[in-house]
Amino acid sequence: MTIALATNDPLARRRRRKPRAPALVLAAASLIAMVAVLAIFAPWFVPHDPGLQDLGKGITGISGEHLAGTDTLGRDIFSRVIFGAATALVGPIIVASAAFAFATMLGLLAGYLGGWVDMLIMRWVDFMFALPGTLIIIIIVGIVGGGYWTAVGVLTFFFIAPDTRIVRSAVLEQRPLPYVDAARTLGLSKTRILFVHILPNVLPVILAYVAIDFAFALVNLAGLSFLGLGVEPGAPDWGRMLSENRTLLFSNPAGLLLPAGMIVVTAVSMNLIGDWLFERLTR
Repeated sequence: MTIALATNDPLARRRRRKPRAPALVLAAASLIAMVAVLAIFAPWFVPHDPGLQDLGKGITGISGEHLAGTDTLGRDIFSRVIFGAATALVGPIIVASAAFAFATMLGLLAGYLGGWVDMLIMRWVDFMFALPGTLIIIIIVGIVGGGYWTAVGVLTFFFIAPDTRIVRSAVLEQRPLPYVDAARTLGLSKTRILFVHILPNVLPVILAYVAIDFAFALVNLAGLSFLGLGVEPGAPDWGRMLSENRTLLFSNPAGLLLPAGMIVVTAVSMNLIGDWLFERLTR
C-alpha cells in the first residue's frame, strides 16, 4: 500500500500555483483601465471645455494652463485627448463584439454541420477575403456620407469573415473529440451539442481574438477619422486630431504626438492582452 504524505515544501506549493500575468500584460491592462476611466468620467478630468475655441490665443505650446498646448483654434489639446477616449473605446468594442457574435454563429454551423452549409459559408468568407477591404470601406463610408456609426457598422460587417474562419477552425478541432461523439450517441440535438457542449470549449479562443479585433478596429476607425470619414469635424477624436493637428509638428509637437501615442499604446496594449489570453486559455 502506498501512503501519500503531505509536503510543506514551499517550492512545491509555488509550482502548483497558477502562473501570474507578466508585468507587461499587467501594465497593458492598467493602461486600458485608465483609458476606460477617462472615457466614462471625462467631464471630471478635463481642465477645459474640449470644444471651447480661443482664436486670439491660437497655437500655444505646453504650459501650466494647457498641459499639451492648444491647436490652431485655441482649443485645449489635453482635454480633447481625454474626451477622445470615449470614441476610441466604444466603437472598437462594438465592432469586435458584434463581429464575433455573428462569426460565432456562422463558424459553429460551418464547422459542425459541414456539407453544403460549410461550403456556402466558406465561399462567402473566401469572397470577402478576395475584396480589397480597406478600399471598399473607404468607398462605402464616403458614398453614405461618413459618420462615426456608419464607419462602425461597415467595419463590423467586414470583420465577420475573418472571425468566422477562426471560429470554424476551433470547432473543427472539437468535432472529432470523444465528448461530441458521446453527446451524439445520447441522442442530443445539434443545437444542444453546439451551444451547450462545443461553444464553451471554443469560447476561450473567441475571447482572445475579440481583444485582438478591438486593436484592429481602433486603428481602422482612427484611420477613417483621419481621412474625414469617421466622426464629425471638430469632434474630440484621436484620429480626427491627427488630421487637424498634422501641421503642428514643429509649432506644438504634443498636439500631434499625444493623440498618436494614445492610439499606438492602446492598440498595442489590447494586442498584448489578446496574445496572453490566447496562450493562457488555449493550453
